[in-house]
Amino acid sequence: MQLAMSSDTDNLILEHLKRFQGELAEARERDREILARLSHIELGIARIARDEASNYAEIVEDRRVIDRLRERLERIERRLELS
Repeated sequence: MQLAMSSDTDNLILEHLKRFQGELAEARERDREILARLSHIELGIARIARDEASNYAEIVEDRRVIDRLRERLERIERRLELS
């Protein structure tokens, strides 16, 4: 009788351990998926930041061109005594 109970207990423990291993494997798979998705989000944010920096550089360059045109226009107006 003692041997049968011990065997039943061992089988029960083994079943629990197998279930825990299965749940752990599922959790690890979820973690891998979450990390992959997080990586994609980080790449997207990096692309947005790069595009924003590029747009800002274009705005700065446009302002520089406008300032130079304004200076030229003011110089022309002074020479022609229009202002």
